[in-house]
Amino acid sequence: MDIISNKQVLPKCKHEFCGPCINRAMSFKPECPVCQTPYSIQRGNQPEGTMDVTVMRESLPGYESCGSIVIDYIMEGGVQTKEHPNPGKRYFGGHRTAYLPDNKEGREVLRLLRRAFDQKMIFTVGESRVSGASGVIKWKDIHHKMSPFGGPEK
Repeated sequence: MDIISNKQVLPKCKHEFCGPCINRAMSFKPECPVCQTPYSIQRGNQPEGTMDVTVMRESLPGYESCGSIVIDYIMEGGVQTKEHPNPGKRYFGGHRTAYLPDNKEGREVLRLLRRAFDQKMIFTVGESRVSGASGVIKWKDIHHKMSPFGGPEK
């Protein structure tokens, strides 16, 4: 936050920084320190698992004119790494099911969820907000519809 010397402009967001300062910041996290625009493919610390997709004829509430997409996430148990809260401690695997309408928007969301899953951004290991248990596989920051019934609360 001083006078910029050896100015470097980030190509996507156009924020300006001192060359040595931004190079150091980018070595820790490759994103703009001001607006968080990413400058590399982001990868999370999601455990190993699979993402299986099936299409059903049954519709979801509010989407009666189309079927539904069912996503089954099957996550493996293992040992926490240095990227997790308690390296060396075990965590158990788990299974989660999510639902999308089988329409243009739902298929686009599915495409983006597949990309996020492949980049290990859907799950992490940590403390469950629901049960308070630690060392469990939990959702990261991408919310999913987890019941084929009900509205936003489900």
